[in-house]
Amino acid sequence: MFSVSNQIINLLIQKNLTISTCESVTGGLIASEFTNTPHASKVFLGGIVTYSNKSKTILANVDTKLIESKGAISIVTAQAMAIGIQKKMKTDLAIAITGNAGPITSEDKPIGLAYLSIRIIDKFYDYTLNATSSERNAIRTELAFLALDKLLKLLMSMDRSASKI
Repeated sequence: MFSVSNQIINLLIQKNLTISTCESVTGGLIASEFTNTPHASKVFLGGIVTYSNKSKTILANVDTKLIESKGAISIVTAQAMAIGIQKKMKTDLAIAITGNAGPITSEDKPIGLAYLSIRIIDKFYDYTLNATSSERNAIRTELAFLALDKLLKLLMSMDRSASKI
């Protein structure tokens, strides 16, 4: 994963953009990849792990009613997590992920399913991710890699000459 996170950090530096993370299913693996990358502190301002529904509401300001009606494992919850961390950290970008790593299904959602929301300024880029691994930690690692890959492809597709998106 290092080369992917390295490319992301370099693109964010080139574009003069900051990023923050809000992670549930990946438990901080995305933030960890960023902090393993040289010069990440220039653009990665920090992140939170909102592993429980309570932490989603307290730390990321996700409305309890939203979680109750849509579920913690939903794209709208991922979007709310992205908004919450982006506002809290005052970053240009936020990446948020929520899902199910098992060992049992949750909210009638299959093991390996995750929802990823990347928010750039005020625009959402949303993805449904499906891990193919069968072991819990392998699922979490795979989902973190898939999320970083989506972020890298998104950044690469944008105008490289623009300092702000």
